[in-house]
Amino acid sequence: MITSKLKQLDAVRAKLAHLEQTVETELRQELAVLHKQYGFSDLKSFFKAVRAATGSGIQAPSRKVGRPKKAAAAPKTRKRAKITAAIRARVKKLVQAGKSGSKIAKAVGISLPSVQNIKKAAGLVKSRKPEPGKAPVKKKVAKKRAAKKAPVQTAPAPAAAQPSAVATGE
Repeated sequence: MITSKLKQLDAVRAKLAHLEQTVETELRQELAVLHKQYGFSDLKSFFKAVRAATGSGIQAPSRKVGRPKKAAAAPKTRKRAKITAAIRARVKKLVQAGKSGSKIAKAVGISLPSVQNIKKAAGLVKSRKPEPGKAPVKKKVAKKRAAKKAPVQTAPAPAAAQPSAVATGE
């Protein structure tokens, strides 16, 4: 049953704890006389000899062999472009030549939103805002107005909608 297995488990745990205790005490005893086994009179001279044998003192553990260290990563943030009068003039010239905004941005070395801002400031883009005094007209409203102005054609009613002699029983 399970109770017998639990008892066995407790017994094994007790035996393991006892073994750990004995290993710990034996290890301390052996380390305490290690310097004498190698012919040193005291621990200080033994440690000095060990440090001399390993190089220049106790070193920190070295890196694992394998992948080399990564180089310091360059910052991912982009440096802000200085928009000068020369850049504005070049953008204006390219817009008038018919180039797209993204091609202009790549050619000049600035972002697309910067190109759009320069075009807007130079008056090369139509504003989405309505002119003062005029109400904005949405596309859907314009379509409805056009549909109202067009003449409406009425189609004759389908034949099934008219009463037939068969359906009334005449």
